[in-house]
Amino acid sequence: MRIVFALILIVGMGLAGFAVYMAQGQFSEYQRALDSKNKALSKNVPLTTVYVAKDSLRYGQRLTKKDVREVAWPKNAIPEGAFTKSKDLFPEDEEELRVVLRAMEKDEAILAVKVTEPGADAGVATRLSTGMRAFTIRVDVASGVSGFLRPGDKVDVYWSGVNAGREVTKLILEGIRLIAIDQIADEDRNNPIVARTVTTEVAPEVVAALVQAQATGRLLLSLRGTEDTTSLGAIEIDQNQLLGIATEEKVEVVEKKVCTIRNRKGATVQIIEIPCPEE
Repeated sequence: MRIVFALILIVGMGLAGFAVYMAQGQFSEYQRALDSKNKALSKNVPLTTVYVAKDSLRYGQRLTKKDVREVAWPKNAIPEGAFTKSKDLFPEDEEELRVVLRAMEKDEAILAVKVTEPGADAGVATRLSTGMRAFTIRVDVASGVSGFLRPGDKVDVYWSGVNAGREVTKLILEGIRLIAIDQIADEDRNNPIVARTVTTEVAPEVVAALVQAQATGRLLLSLRGTEDTTSLGAIEIDQNQLLGIATEEKVEVVEKKVCTIRNRKGATVQIIEIPCPEE
């Protein structure tokens, strides 16, 4: 009986050892295949370091080293403006921190357009493109699209006023970008507000035109779709066009000038028509 038990124990231990041996062999083979695949992948796609958000970042938040982490990123797919070096994101000679301009989700690449320069405030000036200027337009519930405007939206601008004795409404600007609503420049603000002013980004030569337009009439905004890049061209309408009233054309009647001479023969006076002398 003892001999049978010993034989069974020996056979069981042998089978267990064989199973462990086979498992180790399969694991080693899998590991070699994985290492070979990673090695081949690293040769085909060179990687570099890119800094991403460790957690969600919100507008106005100061960016610290604890808020970012390094990840391996394909060199041929680095987003424009991404930071690949810590000294670029956190300059050693700068004591002030950068401020988040646009919300970023976890593991999203930190881009230069989404943060300020070190020490700069997250104000309107940081949102202006090179060569552009900020101009504020007065709005109300009707002209401001009922409070549905947000920073980052694009609008068309219409002018309504009197031109050459006619009340007209005319499209004067297309697709200008809003950079602030009242004093709010946060593009991630979702709750609508009835604004009193909107700040737009326009070229310097447009500023003078908007000042004149705002002084001589009323400006109204029309919200564009996020992907809408169509050009509307010239749009102008007056009250007659709106109501379908045909405009009567005035025909100027020019009276023909007649020149005559009188020829008297005794008691008879004869009137003769002659060409008029040129004046």
